[in-house]
Amino acid sequence: MTLQVLNQVEAEQAAQLLQQCCTSDSWIARVLEQRPFADADALRSAADTAWQHLDEADYLQAFEGHPKIGDVTSLKAKYADTKQLAAGEQASVNSATDAVISALAAGNTAYEKKFGFIFIVCATGKSAGEMLALLQERLSNDREQELANAAEEQRKIFHLRLEKLL
Repeated sequence: MTLQVLNQVEAEQAAQLLQQCCTSDSWIARVLEQRPFADADALRSAADTAWQHLDEADYLQAFEGHPKIGDVTSLKAKYADTKQLAAGEQASVNSATDAVISALAAGNTAYEKKFGFIFIVCATGKSAGEMLALLQERLSNDREQELANAAEEQRKIFHLRLEKLL
């Protein structure tokens, strides 16, 4: 797909394309309001501007579009429609030891219980061990800080997916 296609398709089709990058309905609508995009930088800027002006419910909706790190079943179910753009994001988990996978699962459970949403990390380029260390480190945060951390990780993820989309 090209930027020209994203600019020219009907809003509904453009929304479906953007949903592969981030599942927040408000984010999608706000990005679409800024069409047409002069170039990829303008799209990235529009995406960031839209993201900065969302509320907690919108961030949580975006987080719900993610599988739990290491949960292959969740990955397959949640990314059935986005597998092309999400491909490889958790590839390192596939080669992790059973002990690391178990620790990730336990950490995810503790994280979700504490914060009320799943652990969000831009997994691209990170080993399962690195993600586990980040998860364990972030468990010591308060909810406000962790919401901000997760939102920033989500922003990194949608930037990667926008690049793949184009």
